[in-house]
Amino acid sequence: MTAAENVCYTLINVPMDSEPPSEISLKNDLEKGDVKLKTEALKKVIIMILNGEKLPGLLMTIIRFVLPLQDHTIKKLLLVFWEIVPKTTPDGRLLQEMILVCDAYRKDLQHPNEFIRGSTLRFLCKLKEAELLEPLMPAIRACLEHRHSYVRRNAVLAIYTIYRNFEHLIPDAPELIHDFLVNEKDASCKRNAFMMLIHADQDRALDYLSTCIDQVQTFGDILQLVIVELIYKVCHANPSERARFIRCIYNLLQSSSPAVKYEAAGTLVTLSSAPTAIKAAAQCYIDLIIKESDNNVKLIVLDRLIELKEHPSHERVLQDLVMDILRVLSTPDLEVRKKTLQLALDLVSSRNVEELVIVLKKEVIKTNNVTEHEDTDKYRQLLVRTLHSCSVRFPDMAANVIPVLMEFLSDNNEAAAADVLEFVREAIQRFDNLRPLIVEKMLEVFHAIKSVKIYRGALWILGEYCSTKEDIQSVMTEVRRSLGEIPIVESEIKKEAGELKPEEEVSVGPAQKLVTEMGTYATQSALSSSRPAKKEEDRPPLRGFLLDGDFFVAASLATTLTKIALRYSSLVQEKKKQNSFNAEAMLLMATILHLGKSSLPKKPITDDDVDRISLCLKVLSECSPLMNDIFNKECRQSLSHMLSAKLEEEKLSQKKESEKRNVTIQPDDPISFMQLTAKNEMSSKEDQFQLSLLAAMGNTQRKEAADPLASKLNKVTQLTGFSDPVYAEAYVHVNQYDIVLDVLVVNQTSDTLQNCTLELATLGDLKLVEKPSPLTLAPHDFANIKANVKVASTENGIIFGNVVYDVSGAASDRNCVVLSDIHIDIMDYIQPASCTDAEFRQMWAEFEWENKVTVNTNIIDLNEYLQHILKSTNMKCLTPEKALSGYCGFMAANLYARSIFGEDALANVSIEKPIHLGPEAPVTGHIRIRAKSQGMALSLGDKINLSQKKTGL
Repeated sequence: MTAAENVCYTLINVPMDSEPPSEISLKNDLEKGDVKLKTEALKKVIIMILNGEKLPGLLMTIIRFVLPLQDHTIKKLLLVFWEIVPKTTPDGRLLQEMILVCDAYRKDLQHPNEFIRGSTLRFLCKLKEAELLEPLMPAIRACLEHRHSYVRRNAVLAIYTIYRNFEHLIPDAPELIHDFLVNEKDASCKRNAFMMLIHADQDRALDYLSTCIDQVQTFGDILQLVIVELIYKVCHANPSERARFIRCIYNLLQSSSPAVKYEAAGTLVTLSSAPTAIKAAAQCYIDLIIKESDNNVKLIVLDRLIELKEHPSHERVLQDLVMDILRVLSTPDLEVRKKTLQLALDLVSSRNVEELVIVLKKEVIKTNNVTEHEDTDKYRQLLVRTLHSCSVRFPDMAANVIPVLMEFLSDNNEAAAADVLEFVREAIQRFDNLRPLIVEKMLEVFHAIKSVKIYRGALWILGEYCSTKEDIQSVMTEVRRSLGEIPIVESEIKKEAGELKPEEEVSVGPAQKLVTEMGTYATQSALSSSRPAKKEEDRPPLRGFLLDGDFFVAASLATTLTKIALRYSSLVQEKKKQNSFNAEAMLLMATILHLGKSSLPKKPITDDDVDRISLCLKVLSECSPLMNDIFNKECRQSLSHMLSAKLEEEKLSQKKESEKRNVTIQPDDPISFMQLTAKNEMSSKEDQFQLSLLAAMGNTQRKEAADPLASKLNKVTQLTGFSDPVYAEAYVHVNQYDIVLDVLVVNQTSDTLQNCTLELATLGDLKLVEKPSPLTLAPHDFANIKANVKVASTENGIIFGNVVYDVSGAASDRNCVVLSDIHIDIMDYIQPASCTDAEFRQMWAEFEWENKVTVNTNIIDLNEYLQHILKSTNMKCLTPEKALSGYCGFMAANLYARSIFGEDALANVSIEKPIHLGPEAPVTGHIRIRAKSQGMALSLGDKINLSQKKTGL
């Protein structure tokens, strides 16, 4: 075993600014110093040994002058020192001095102070030398009967570790611990003893459990957790034992400890698939989510519920618990609420949809009354989207939902109002019977809409779906009310003149004295401070939008007026009324055009808006049947096509999801009877405890074995040349936040290389965790050195360095071999993800860093280039396939990905095929990348630049 592979239990963080002290000064302090000086010297010795120094000359000094001291701090430091100090000679024999140490620890095991006894027993768990442990065995056994529980529980751990590593030293350990367990009263001691029996002698553990299975509920939570683990392991290995222990697991679901309840519920699900068991486990999970205050716990337990739902036979059971799941919405955390609503939506059925909608309606009303919290608006959006989905899936519910949601069109939060508007637009198109209700509610809230974007959408809906004479008249009335007095220009000029005319009004308000920054007095008139505010306040909404210079809403209004005027003409036969209505509509358009050309608005009207309003005036003056068809039929057909395409897309994604979840059972598959199940059949399933342990340790070997591309050979980087005196190559293993470099160093010379050290440095957001220890390499020998690097964010990183060594017998100059750079690929941290169009646009507007990459490739097909970029960057294409199908020489697509650190990366690909350059011309265009951090945007741009060209052409 090389020095780099020695097991290290204790990690000590120390500042490395000062120079390390010399061995002579340390020896002097350890021999002649007082207790304080000896403590400091011992600390320095420990740090130096951890950094790779050997210091063999100090071993005897410490045994003679420090080991006999009774100071507790010294004793604690000595435990660390004996843990890390080399205890054997180079040929593997125990050092003679360790016999003296062994005697000192035998005395400590008999010390009257329980802390010294207990900490010594903990230290013995870390010893790997049987010769050191053998003389201590009687003292360790005696500690099992000590009066203090701290000593007894550490004695159990020490016996367990020694039995596991060196069974011959204490062959009767299971029997000894079983007897100890029967008579023990302390919970922590019982837990340690029981845990040892589980791993050392499972039959004895079961014998003990069978004697006290009825009292399990009265045990402490730490013991209950170990009992759950034992039951899981026993039933996993031997399914016939399940009937014996399942009642015990049911009882533990009522435990006072949340951890026990969580583990018991998870175990119950794996042991039984009966509906009652699944319901009990799910109920337990829901109670945990509601009662636990930690949001991380809530999210973890919610994930377990979602996993339960994935099983087809469990979904039916969970559907009955939808109302219980909705109790989780009382949690203020947005992420928890988001997952809860998604789960409820997945489980909703025609049996419980009505109750779900009632609860969600109450929640929506609650968000209106709540004092503004930072996440209230986002939560309202979530509720609106959930109700939207419910109404689409269960059309009968739409009539109950719409009146409540329509109130939110006048909401200050534009995003929530936009979601409501989108929902209303879809509902009014799909459900003919709801059109009168929606139009009526829309007219009610129309005057209160505050956002210009929502106002435009509402205008479109009213213009498109008002089908009766009364509704059309109501729309015109609302528009006139929203526009105010017309002609606008004249009335505005009159208002301004009227406000400035009476001079006596100026002195009516009391003058207010203010002190300026210079210290002088300034007088502010009441007229100038209050009157404009009042004027702004009195403005009708549409008039306000127009005076602010937003004439796009005017173009939208012109289209709406044209639609309703054409429809009015078809409904009313009287020519006089038709002309009167058309004239009124044309007057409104003309006055808006006049306003746009005047100097009153903050921004003048654009040419596009002028063209649109002029076109609408021309259409109304001519009233041709062709225009009637275009305005009143084509628009609605476009919406219908868009909604049907969206619905098809949703159905396709749901179908894919259900195909994933559905377990296909062949007609000739054998039927499994639980009573006839062989003992070894259950063992084919993976042990959940083992899996979670492997995940915690970052062990991904099985994944690598399954994926040939992820094998070690593909991740080996050559660091030096074959002709260098020292050859080095590294296997780079990326495991989320850690990078492990396993460096193979080969001595290619005929000399012994001493103090061969791998010196590394990093560039980017990488940090070297520890300095690799120096090695001595024999001629033509090789060794493996491990180095750990921590990663803090998604950026391209570089690890560089050199190998330095001394040649034995040569001059004192150190030799150095410079290593090639190791590039850490950003792709190891980026994973494809998906988001809605609205979320994409919102993030695109918010993110500050943009990187524009020019397309420079040899690929000649647009679609092929897009697929190549997706493969190279691990991003997901959000633009649907239908939008990308066909060929027109241009292509635009939105891409999205998320890093394991939770950072978002957006990209927009805009490419074209220059036809004038011939069919073999490569794709041209740009890719714009946006991210929250500069490093992410730059690194992704570099990755695209490096991989744009297709190799092998």
